[in-house]
Amino acid sequence: MKKVVAVLACVAVLLVGYVVLDKSGIQSSFDTKKAYEQGRAFYNNKEYDKAFEPLKKACDGGEMRGCSILGAMYANGNGAEKDFGKAVQLFKKACDGREMLGCNNLGAMYQKGNGVEKNVKKAMDLYKIACDGGNMLGCSNLGSMYAKGNGVEIDEQKAVQLYKKACDGGNMLGCTNLGFMYANGDGVKKDFSKAAELFKKACDGGEMSGCGNLGSIYANGFGVEINEQKAVQLYKKACDGGDMLGCTNLGFMYNNGDGVEKNEQKAAELYKKACNGGETNGCYNLGLIYADGKGVEKDFKKAAELF
Repeated sequence: MKKVVAVLACVAVLLVGYVVLDKSGIQSSFDTKKAYEQGRAFYNNKEYDKAFEPLKKACDGGEMRGCSILGAMYANGNGAEKDFGKAVQLFKKACDGREMLGCNNLGAMYQKGNGVEKNVKKAMDLYKIACDGGNMLGCSNLGSMYAKGNGVEIDEQKAVQLYKKACDGGNMLGCTNLGFMYANGDGVKKDFSKAAELFKKACDGGEMSGCGNLGSIYANGFGVEINEQKAVQLYKKACDGGDMLGCTNLGFMYNNGDGVEKNEQKAAELYKKACNGGETNGCYNLGLIYADGKGVEKDFKKAAELF
C-alpha cells in the first residue's frame, strides 16, 4: 500500500474642487462586480453552464478574478469546451492585471505544457510572482518545484519554507506537503507527531490528500497507536472527496479486512474508481485482483491491460 501524498482593488483618490461624477462608469463597475459575484457563486456550486456568461461579462469588464475562473473553466472543460490555448490567454490577461491566481494558473500551464510550450523555468517565475503577490497556492507549487528538483536543484529546506508560508497563509495543500516533509524527514527532522498535526489541519480545512495521509499515519502507527477503524474513516473521507490515493488505500483495507469486514468485491470497486481517476496504484492493485480472481472473475487479459 502506498502511503504518500502525492488552482477589489481599493483605490483612494483625493478630489480637489468640483467634480462631476461619471454615473455610467460607476454603474458599469457595479455591474461588473455583480456579474463576478454571481458567476463565482455558480462556479463554486459546480453550476458551470450558469457560471460562464456572468464570468465572461466580468472578465470583459475588467474584473481579473473573473478571467482566472473563466480560464479554469476552459482548462478543465467545465461549462466550456476544453481549450488550453484559450485558458492560457485568460490566465495571462489575469496575471498581467495583477490577479495572482491567474499567475499561478499560468505557471501550471507552463509546467505541464498545456496550451504553451513546456517551460519549467517560466513556471517557476510565475509561481514566484503569485507567491510574492500573496497567492498561497503559488507558494505551495513553488515549494514542490524545489522539493522535486523540477527546473531547479533540489532544495528541501527552501521547499519547507515555502510550504510553511503556504500553510500559515491558509493553503491546505501547503499543510499537507509540509506534513509530508516531516513524515519523511526531508529538509526537517523527522517528526510523525508534527506530520499528523499538519495532515489533520489540512483534512479539517477540506484538503482531501491531508485526510488520506492522516489515514496512513493511523493505519501504520506512525507516531500514534495503530487505529485501523480511524484509518478507514479517513480514507473514506478522502476517497469521497476526490482523492484517488485515498480510494486505493481504502480498497486495500477492504481487501485485507483491516479495520473493516473483508470484502474483495468492494476492494475491486474502489481500485477501479482510483484507476479511472488516474491513480496508477489503483490500476496495479485492480490488476492483482483480476489475476487472482478474488472479488471478480479471473481475467489475465484484463490484468495485463491494467498492469
